[in-house]
Amino acid sequence: MSRLAKPSIAAAALCLIFPLVPVVPEFWVTLMNYIGLAALVAMGLVMLTGVGGMTSFGQAAFAGFAAYATAVLSTAYDVSPWINLLIGLALSGGVALAIGCITVRLSGHYLPLGTMAWGISFYYLFGNLQVLGAHDGITGIPPLTISGHALTQGRSYYYVIWGFVLAAVVLSENLLDSRVGRAIRALRAGSVAAEAHGVNTARTKLVVFVYAALLASLSGWLYAHLQRSVNPTAFGLHAGMEYLFMAVLGGAGNVLGAVLGAAITMILKDQLQNILPRLLGTQGNFEIVVFGLCLVALLQTTREGLWPFIARFGPARPDKVISPHAAALGARSMPEKGARLLQVRDVYKNFGGLIAVNNVSFDVRAGEVVGLIGPNGAGKSTTFNLVTGLATLSGGEVTWLGERIGGKSARQISRRGIARTFQHVKLIPDMTVLENVALGAHLRGRAGVLRGMLRLDRSEEARLLREAARQLERVGLGDHMHRPAGSLALGQLRIVEIARALCLDPVLLLLDEPAAGLRHLEKQFLSRLLCRLRDEGMAVLLVEHDMDFVMGLTDKLVVLDFGQIIATGTPDEVRSDPKVLEAYLGGVA
Repeated sequence: MSRLAKPSIAAAALCLIFPLVPVVPEFWVTLMNYIGLAALVAMGLVMLTGVGGMTSFGQAAFAGFAAYATAVLSTAYDVSPWINLLIGLALSGGVALAIGCITVRLSGHYLPLGTMAWGISFYYLFGNLQVLGAHDGITGIPPLTISGHALTQGRSYYYVIWGFVLAAVVLSENLLDSRVGRAIRALRAGSVAAEAHGVNTARTKLVVFVYAALLASLSGWLYAHLQRSVNPTAFGLHAGMEYLFMAVLGGAGNVLGAVLGAAITMILKDQLQNILPRLLGTQGNFEIVVFGLCLVALLQTTREGLWPFIARFGPARPDKVISPHAAALGARSMPEKGARLLQVRDVYKNFGGLIAVNNVSFDVRAGEVVGLIGPNGAGKSTTFNLVTGLATLSGGEVTWLGERIGGKSARQISRRGIARTFQHVKLIPDMTVLENVALGAHLRGRAGVLRGMLRLDRSEEARLLREAARQLERVGLGDHMHRPAGSLALGQLRIVEIARALCLDPVLLLLDEPAAGLRHLEKQFLSRLLCRLRDEGMAVLLVEHDMDFVMGLTDKLVVLDFGQIIATGTPDEVRSDPKVLEAYLGGVA
């Protein structure tokens, strides 16, 4: 059952009863129909913008593709509207796929500007093609027919629209509550951590982009057969901005927030069009001004939208159930202890004129803890990034079990059993600790979008969650698994990152300052954990500034200074090296 099963059931009951109430005027039934149509587009924007972190102003154009497709095919070729639905979805999905391959690569302000550009382009395309009726549009579109009954009345069409809305709510919630859904939610926090744990972020962005377009196209198809005519006005940039406003108003990170935002916007728009001219004594689109003021006020007071504020007064979301009977995930076979895993040979990295890493070479063997130490700015984190594919080599080579991995992506490298944490914690604050850790097991699952939407992935999902819970228990944070990650202290967040990395079932674990922010007892626990991992055959490469922690844990140390190795050896050998004392430990004195 969906995470929001109870609210969805309550909403379904309300929607079914609403048009049956005799005192409800036809006007309000019609308005509810248009609210449902807007909610579908806004729901796609919630998935794309609020969850996936990609702002789009052009979703109305995708509604236009399906609307015009069914209009042309229904009026000129007498094709059934239900067949046109499939054609419209295929057309919109294909266009979204083509546009998304270019658009989702953009970042920052370039992405919304890109969506505005193609939104405007399609508006003028619809308005200038004579086959689409140009700016006059197409009229005479036949109504939907079910079992030979034409849906010409708003009350009968109401059930079709809201049936699709409720289905979209359930399917969207199911998708977010899946392996793919975690990957989509990880996009909002940036792609670095997701890629490092095996998520194909480019593909995931494209998936959610096409999904949002399909919801918009469904709305466009319904709109065409409800309105019985189409013209470009309903699919321009202004409409796209209005849909985005609905998503933000309701709560851009919540599926049901799209329905709430659409309802408030449509009702306010209708009422303000009647009230404002009377108050001001003149005609004009003053409701746009009011909407702008409302949006500014909302962003100042309730930045997450209205749905989270309302949800606080409802029942708390139940914790995920960890099934003790779920089968354990398959584990990698560890190499023989002492086997050479990682070879770094003459690695070189420059950023313009700055040399960050200069001909660095070292090995890491199975069952060994290697420390990479040095002053701030010595090139330690850059070396980590070169090993894990988050930075490209300027020279040299990185080899894993005899295979050259220099130049491979972070995702490809993680598949080989190399996991890492980050100097600056990269977790998704509004996801639970359990869900954050389960993201680390992404590569150990196979369920895709369709299985997630239809909840055919429950067996695999139970296994992934059980593994995430096991790793949290392993690192001593089992009691915190159902808390939002953003509510934990910095030291705890670093431990959560270690649990997430362990979920990948790594052969080599790279830890970037894992003890930073930990108290003394927590450091002792972490040291014991890493010793257990070493005894199990796992290799550990760590960057750390706490010398007591490093000296008591590592088998070998590699010391960097200004991007170059100045010493390599056991902790005792490094401790007494004059170069190390001078560069890092304060000098011989």
